[in-house]
Amino acid sequence: MKAGPLFLAIYDQSMPMNSAIPAQINDLFRSYPPPVCEHLLAVRTLIYDMAAEHELGKVDEAIKWGEASFLVKGGTAVRVDWKEKRPEVVKVFFHCQTRLIETFREVYPDVFAYEGNRALLIPLADYSKQSELAHCLSVAMRYQALKRLPMLGM
Repeated sequence: MKAGPLFLAIYDQSMPMNSAIPAQINDLFRSYPPPVCEHLLAVRTLIYDMAAEHELGKVDEAIKWGEASFLVKGGTAVRVDWKEKRPEVVKVFFHCQTRLIETFREVYPDVFAYEGNRALLIPLADYSKQSELAHCLSVAMRYQALKRLPMLGM
């Protein structure tokens, strides 16, 4: 299957140096089918966009529990992955002891499907909810400053 433009753009030399994909994340994403890889890269791009927009500083990337993990100072970790048990979705995981998923369900009840108190599900067939996902990611990355606000300031 041919990779889409977003997948190819990730290798564009004009991209900022701080967004170069660490080898372990690159290897993990490339181990998945191209449409999955493209979606994971799109979520990663949104994370970097939100970090830049809110001036959150460096995004630390690592593999945690076999999944790509992203963290900025003052935020809570966001993990992304794809599982063969649910091949039609990409999962965006949030710390289960936060109010993030509970709040996202309240604000976006019909936008995402959710998995318990830890993940929202992005259908591979429809990635049209980028602005809503970007909003959720930005809240997670600013969680320490927002956690005491009603509805996390959403």
